[in-house]
Amino acid sequence: MSATPSVPFLRRVTPGGWTATAWLAGLLFTALLRIRLPGQEEADVLPGIVILRWDGLTMLLLATALALRGSVLLTRRPAAALRYLLVAAVIGSTPLGVTAIPFAQYLAVDVALYAIAASRPPREAGRALLLALGPVVVYLAVRLLSGWSVGTTGALAVALTAAVAWLLGRSEHQSRTYAERTRAQTAARAVTTERLRIAREMHDSVAHSIGIVALQAGAARRVIETQPEQARQALVEIETASRETLAGLRRMLGALRTEESGAAGAHPDEATGLPEMPGLAVLDRLAEVTAAAGLRVAVHRVGAPRTLPQEIDLSAFRVVQESVTNVLRHSGADSCTVTVDQRDPEALVVTVEDRGPAHGRDREQNHDLTRSGDGSGYGLAGMRERVGLLRGEFTAGPRPGGGYRVTARLPLPAGATVR
Repeated sequence: MSATPSVPFLRRVTPGGWTATAWLAGLLFTALLRIRLPGQEEADVLPGIVILRWDGLTMLLLATALALRGSVLLTRRPAAALRYLLVAAVIGSTPLGVTAIPFAQYLAVDVALYAIAASRPPREAGRALLLALGPVVVYLAVRLLSGWSVGTTGALAVALTAAVAWLLGRSEHQSRTYAERTRAQTAARAVTTERLRIAREMHDSVAHSIGIVALQAGAARRVIETQPEQARQALVEIETASRETLAGLRRMLGALRTEESGAAGAHPDEATGLPEMPGLAVLDRLAEVTAAAGLRVAVHRVGAPRTLPQEIDLSAFRVVQESVTNVLRHSGADSCTVTVDQRDPEALVVTVEDRGPAHGRDREQNHDLTRSGDGSGYGLAGMRERVGLLRGEFTAGPRPGGGYRVTARLPLPAGATVR
């Protein structure tokens, strides 16, 4: 359990911010080509006559304003943003006295094209590519029809660069789509596995209760005429077991719609010496097993103990077990605290928290709880599903002082009694 790491600085920059930066970098590069730098006998490119006049500077300023406007619109209206950038590239190239749109003036278009291809559907991304290549072709056609010289090689290089940027964006889009699909499938499998495990546990619980009902009913039938008091007591036991079973079924079985396929493996509790259907009563045993693995678990019980329905007792234990396991495997902490709060007569609250990595111990970097405190990890998905089936509340997130905290609040039926 650990706090979510901060987002790197470069990832905080929006696509519009990168586009604006690319335009300004292109302007700077264009200016550097037209001045004599230290160590040069002359500038690489002679400045045109227009660029030195007021009208040339006005066109460059207008192009810059259009490019910045397009950068602002890139996230909300990508098609309109690309049009602004293309017009800016054409206007910005006009006072330079060039035979084709230079690469520096098209750099911002390439960045925007990559962003659109990476984030938009295939059809929209394809239209963006055609729109980006159009001005290059039109610019050359106008110069040819006017009888002016044409920089065909430079135009082909600009078009090729735009196509490469688009292909890189589509590759990024496909990678994101595949990753999202894989995460969704893995999360769905985790939820299904947890539902099937709950179904197995509920089957054991219901079978146990129905077995009691059958035995008590048989005993009552045999002694109902000779020993009516014992028959009455048996009927009371039947009523109690039936009510508990029905309450558990109403809360849980309605949400379990899938069937288990394949043979079930060994229960994970068998390896730790815990009972097949554990509960909060065996938390001390869980603490002993975890201590042997190097994690000290302090169990605190608050409030008067009470008899809990089996499904609530089991679910509370599973939440604690999963949370302690996450601390042991991923947090780097050497101790954690488990609190079982039974002061509220209407709910049971269990809390598991640690204080973060201990000195000299590093947490595991690939941890399903490090993404966020909203429960995106698959271990959290199982706990949230289990608590949700009982109409409870589940929260998980970093502690203010460091470390991580998991809390589950499970509502209790009216029949829960103090021991």
